[in-house]
Amino acid sequence: MTSERVTPAWMHSQISAEQYDSWSEEQCAGIEIVDGMAVVRPNAAKRPKRLARILANALDAAAGPDWNADTDFDVRLQDVPLTNRRPDVIVYRAETIDLTPTRPEHVLLVVEVVSPGSETTDRIVKVDQYAKAGIPFYWRVEQAATGIPIVHTYVLDPAVKAYKDGEMFTGVIKAAVPFPVTVDLGVV
Repeated sequence: MTSERVTPAWMHSQISAEQYDSWSEEQCAGIEIVDGMAVVRPNAAKRPKRLARILANALDAAAGPDWNADTDFDVRLQDVPLTNRRPDVIVYRAETIDLTPTRPEHVLLVVEVVSPGSETTDRIVKVDQYAKAGIPFYWRVEQAATGIPIVHTYVLDPAVKAYKDGEMFTGVIKAAVPFPVTVDLGVV
């Protein structure tokens, strides 16, 4: 006896913003929408999830009253064709906490924690998409073989809608931009 996995019909056709906005949070969890098509996100292991949470908590504490940091919710990069990404950490304008969807102009920083299965997307695809959407800062957290995370930071060059390399941190982040923050990721 063989077992065949049947994917839902909605995964085989383009999804509009209106359709997606009518779905429950449970339906949206674990997927991103790229050019109108549902893409299943790799299920992150405990370590990447913990890194994201520790980083979000530190960013939230350092951001001041104008910014909030959180994990795992959609950023609407474009409406047609629909592209929603779900960064591991998002720093967004506090005044937009009740606005849905969160748009690039609400976002200051996105962070992706690279996990097995997300390498190409986090290192190449999302960098380009976030830059073209105008998000000012992008950080990528790599999990080195030593177990100590390496954080690559990028700053948007708005003239060319591309990121320039920023600082790189191993274990302890001591960033000055987008605001001063210190966090030790080497203890995870």
